[in-house]
Amino acid sequence: MKNLTIRQFRYFEAVAAQRHFGRAAQVCAISQPALSAQIKEMETALGKPLFERGPRHVRLTAFGAEFATHVRRVLEQVDALESFAREAQGDLTGEFRLGVIPTIAPYLLPRLIGPLTAAYPGLDLQVRETLTSRLVRELQDGRLDAAIVALPVSVPSLVEVPVFSETFVFVRPQGAANQPVPSGRELADKRVLLLEEGHCFRDQALAFCNRPASVPRTGLDGSSLATLVQMVGAGIGVTVIPRMAVAVETRSAAVDWTPFAGPQPKRTVGMIWRKSSPLTRHQAAFARLVRQAGEEVLAAGPAD
Repeated sequence: MKNLTIRQFRYFEAVAAQRHFGRAAQVCAISQPALSAQIKEMETALGKPLFERGPRHVRLTAFGAEFATHVRRVLEQVDALESFAREAQGDLTGEFRLGVIPTIAPYLLPRLIGPLTAAYPGLDLQVRETLTSRLVRELQDGRLDAAIVALPVSVPSLVEVPVFSETFVFVRPQGAANQPVPSGRELADKRVLLLEEGHCFRDQALAFCNRPASVPRTGLDGSSLATLVQMVGAGIGVTVIPRMAVAVETRSAAVDWTPFAGPQPKRTVGMIWRKSSPLTRHQAAFARLVRQAGEEVLAAGPAD
């Protein structure tokens, strides 16, 4: 075995995690044929197959599973060395891998990117948008430097820094605009459209509606807030969205949105990173920029 590279190790790890060459290629930002060629080159150098290839997915071979353990150890050390080098430079430069959940990314990132690149001109920001559970796992594995999520995540190995809070609002068809705004308990009897399982915002909305996640229900489980709002505009039901999403998601839908009466449901948005990270000083400053961007997004939104 010779001439294997760190980049190939990252390609291998992406395929192992995604169980699919196409999705892994998207994560790695290269073409699928190029990724497949790199994996094939690794297998040739190792003299054994790493994956069992099927028509819709791939699986690690027994050798591949054992190889993955060693690759993870190597990449953890590489990531630690890169972080150490960046910290020694005295400024945040080079690649910074930031994860963001889907109910925050489209609304916060446009306001955050400009100030962030101005504050850190040498920064190569890499953004990963996915669910909280995946972001936490990738942080723990060293594949991300930090993530913006809804708190708490309650993982002992991670630092949690709250940056801002926002309320949730009630979205209904325009024709229902004159009806009373229901309480959370009253929402339990309505057809509430929710994000699909795995989204933390789904769990938060269910908690406000006093509805257990295990109770069967009819309606729509959407993959995005945009889908939910458009379906409300079509008259399918009602939904709950975070305040920062209002300006973007309601501008092209036939819906009415309004704050809830009584206690306002809300969430705390924060940044998380590994306690062991040598970039903690920079990440704390990064969190202050996130706080500023979040407050600006909420202040610039439509008035209640």
